[in-house]
Amino acid sequence: MKLETKGFITVLTGLYSFQDCVHFLASVRKFHREPIIVLIDRVPCVLYPLLQVFGNVRLQPAPHHENPVLASRQAKLSLYQQSPFEKTIYLDSDICLLSPIYEVFDYLDEVDLLVTEDVQPAIAKAANLLRVEGDILSTLQSVGLPLGENSIQYNGGFIAFKKSSKNQELFLSFKKYFDLVIAHQDVLLLKDQGAFAAAIASVKPKMKTLSPVYNYLDKWKEVYRIDEPIKVMHCTYPYRPQYAKNVTRTLFTRIFDRTAQIFLPNQLKNPWRLK
Repeated sequence: MKLETKGFITVLTGLYSFQDCVHFLASVRKFHREPIIVLIDRVPCVLYPLLQVFGNVRLQPAPHHENPVLASRQAKLSLYQQSPFEKTIYLDSDICLLSPIYEVFDYLDEVDLLVTEDVQPAIAKAANLLRVEGDILSTLQSVGLPLGENSIQYNGGFIAFKKSSKNQELFLSFKKYFDLVIAHQDVLLLKDQGAFAAAIASVKPKMKTLSPVYNYLDKWKEVYRIDEPIKVMHCTYPYRPQYAKNVTRTLFTRIFDRTAQIFLPNQLKNPWRLK
């Protein structure tokens, strides 16, 4: 089957992220006409039209799991297989575009993979990956992740890639190392950054690290030192700055937000994020 040229993918597993996803779709569609795929699970079919109203939105089944957080991680592992595009931009559903990002697709002419560093890029200091206290790097190494002192933690909320043998190998390694994370839940949190960093260290794709303006985590705004406009805002809708909320503000989203308070669970109290 012939691949399509380019498009976006996100993940929606469960109702806790539904409001985020609606605003994500609204923000992408404000600036881009490319197709958007939503890998979806544990969302009633009756709500699908609220996602498809933005046009050229395709809903594909995500890996099913009772734990929506684990399901979202497993969906991210399947991105290469699920994407029908030559060039793919994956974004978490709690992201809001603040401007067009056409150049990201163009960058993929030169490299296999585009990523952004986490706000704490040094794996050796990535306490956010552990359930226990102790030496971070040795704990990650002890479960089989091939990481070293110079390994970098990338934020998985933004991943752009093209179809290539190297990326196919990368995502296979990503799954292999994430299986180790799942198998060691006594010491590791259910996060994908460690496995992603291990896959990159192992496969060594031709890649480019983009500026934080392509994955700006508003929660950590005091950490950044940037002097250019933010293009990609990463934060859940209730915590989004008003100027970002204004990007997706329409009659439809205003009505949706009011009714969401009644029929959607409070996403800030998602118990699965603590498991």
